[in-house]
Amino acid sequence: MTTMPLPKTIEIIPMIKPVRAEITVPGSKSITNRALILAALSKGEVTLRGALWSEDTQIMTEALQRLGFEISVLPDPNEICNRAIVVRGLGGKIPNGGTVEKPLELFVGNAGTAARFLAALVCLGSGVYRLHGAPRMHERPQAALFQALGELGYRVKTTGDKLPAIIHGGGPREAACAVSITESSQFASALLLCAAVGGWKVSTVGESPEEAPYVLLTQRLIEAFPKNGGLFQIEPDTSSASYFYAANWLTRIHRREQIEATRVSSYQKTQELSELYNNLDPIKVAAYPKSKWQIDSAFPNFLPLPETLSRRTDLGDSIMTAIVMAPFSGRPTRFTNLERMRVQECERVAALRTELVKCGARVEEEDQSLTVYPSASAMHGASIETYNDHRIAMCFAIMGLKIPGIKIENPSCVKKTFPNFFQKIAGPKPGGLGITLRNPDTGQDLSGNELFAD
Repeated sequence: MTTMPLPKTIEIIPMIKPVRAEITVPGSKSITNRALILAALSKGEVTLRGALWSEDTQIMTEALQRLGFEISVLPDPNEICNRAIVVRGLGGKIPNGGTVEKPLELFVGNAGTAARFLAALVCLGSGVYRLHGAPRMHERPQAALFQALGELGYRVKTTGDKLPAIIHGGGPREAACAVSITESSQFASALLLCAAVGGWKVSTVGESPEEAPYVLLTQRLIEAFPKNGGLFQIEPDTSSASYFYAANWLTRIHRREQIEATRVSSYQKTQELSELYNNLDPIKVAAYPKSKWQIDSAFPNFLPLPETLSRRTDLGDSIMTAIVMAPFSGRPTRFTNLERMRVQECERVAALRTELVKCGARVEEEDQSLTVYPSASAMHGASIETYNDHRIAMCFAIMGLKIPGIKIENPSCVKKTFPNFFQKIAGPKPGGLGITLRNPDTGQDLSGNELFAD
C-alpha cells in the first residue's frame, strides 16, 4: 500500500445526519504483545492470527528478531492493520546476546509492554542487553520491575531505576520475588509471562491479581496459549472499539436532538424517539469479543455514563473515551483511580483536563480524579494538542463528530495502536463512518491512503 504522510493537522467535520456502519477494528495490542512473548517461549511454531500490526507491536517483533527468533509476518485479508505472525518458539532459549563491552541493543520506543516484557525475557538469555526507548519512555516508571528482577538474582544496571538499562541474562533459575503493581500492572505481567520457563514464583503487592484486570488478562492468556506450537487467534481491541461505541452514542444524541427540534406533534416525536431507542446500535463493531478478557469490553455497558467510573475496576484505557464524552452526558460523572494515567504515554489526567477545558467543558481535578459536568451547550471547536499520545488524538477526533472546529494536531501519533483510525472515520459506509476530514491548512478534504498513519 502506497501512503503519504498525514498532514500536521486534521479537522473533523461533524456528522450531518445519522450514520449506519459496521466497523472492523484491529487486533488487541495488549494481547498481541503478550502473545508474541509466549510464542517465542513456546516449544514449536505458533501462528498468531488477527495480530495487531502497529508501532508498538512492530517494535516488539523487531526486538524479538534482534534476539534471534525466526518470525514471518503475513497479510491479513480482513483488516489491513492486522497480520498473521508466525513465530518459531525455542522453548526458553534466547539465541542472541551481547557482551559487557558491547551489549545487544533493544529499542522499545514508547511501548510500555515492550519495555517491561522484554526486560523480563532477556533475563532468560546468557548475554548482556541494553534496553532504551523514546524520551518519554525514559521517564516512565520501571523501579518495581527492576527490583523484582534483582530479587530473582539478575543484574540490572540503570540510573534512577528507569531506562536506559543494562540487563545481564542469567538463564532460568528457581527463585521467588514480590512485585509492586501500584504504578503499573505490566510489571507483574512481564514476570508472569516468563515465570514458567524461568522457574520463578511471582507474587504481587499493592493490589491482588483479582483486582488488576490486565494481570488477569495475562493469566488467562497463559492458560489458553498453545505451549507446544499451534494456532492462536487474537481478538479485536476493545479499547479501539470504544471510539466507535462513543460515536454510536453521539449519533443517537444527534438524532434525538433533531427529533426534538422538529415542529411536529408531541405524539409523532414520541413515536420517533421510541423508534430511535428500539434501534439502539446504528454504529456497530464487527466481531466484538465475547471473552471479556479485556477490561474495556465493558465499555458499551457504561453508556449512558454512570455517576462514577473507576480506572482500576471498571475500565482501562477506554476510560479516556468516557471522559471526553462526559460533557454530553445528562449528569456529572466522576472518574476515579486515575493515578496510573499520569505516567503513561503522557500525563493523561492533565492532558484530558486541559484539552476539554480548551473546548469549553467544565472539568474539576481533585487528587486522582476528574469530575466532568454536562456542558454540551458551551462546547466549541479548538486545536487539540495530542502530546504525541494516540488515545488523546482518537478521543477528541470522536468529539469532533459533534462539535464543529475540532482540529487534531499531530494525528500520525495514532500509528502506535491504530494506524488506519482516520481511514475508518472517513471511509465509506458501512465499513467506515463516511465523515469528512479536512486539511485546515489547504482546505482540501482527505481520503484513502493519505489518512493512513505510517
